[in-house]
Amino acid sequence: MEGPYIRVEESGEVLPLHPEVTTVGRGRGVDIRLADPSVSRLHAEFVRRGPYVYVVDLGLSRNGTRVNGRPVARRVLEDGDVVSFGAARCRMSGIPAEDIGPEVELRRAAAPELTRRELDVLNSLCRPALSDEAFVAPATARQIAEDLVVTEAAVKQHLLRLYQKFRVPEGPNRRTRLANEVVALGLVRPMPPVRQQPERKPASPADRQPDRRAS
Repeated sequence: MEGPYIRVEESGEVLPLHPEVTTVGRGRGVDIRLADPSVSRLHAEFVRRGPYVYVVDLGLSRNGTRVNGRPVARRVLEDGDVVSFGAARCRMSGIPAEDIGPEVELRRAAAPELTRRELDVLNSLCRPALSDEAFVAPATARQIAEDLVVTEAAVKQHLLRLYQKFRVPEGPNRRTRLANEVVALGLVRPMPPVRQQPERKPASPADRQPDRRAS
């Protein structure tokens, strides 16, 4: 097979990478679907830039992405690297040999300047995904509008400006891509899990009666 591709170690399935972006996950809409329950519905992306291929962990899964056993956020890949999505392992092949050090990673750009309202929109956008262990889709424009008590049209205008500021190109999953970038830059933090207090059972009549034997 020509061009970069992965081999899923468990099944032996060989899957080519798309010319630009290849999404990986357990959901129905991804390009490479892995059935392992430790894989999020949208877990990571392979990105091709000229002869280079790098993997991007999308930041919305607690199981993470690893290259040769090391957790990564964004990492240039070499032929033979083993990329793990949760417990699912895939081996890279077909990548041209380049003089790339094994520790090379691509750094994310600095965060753009944001207004207070834009930060509110981003927090509302990411809240559904960050409040659950498994991946949940970011909020829709309507849900953000209801959360912030503004019009849906106003939210869409804010989102358009945010796509431009974060350089998120047009295409499918645009809200998800924006949320991924925001989380990776640390602008929105995952919320700690809420501990539910155990329910207290009402006292029985016998429990409410005073113990007269001690008198």
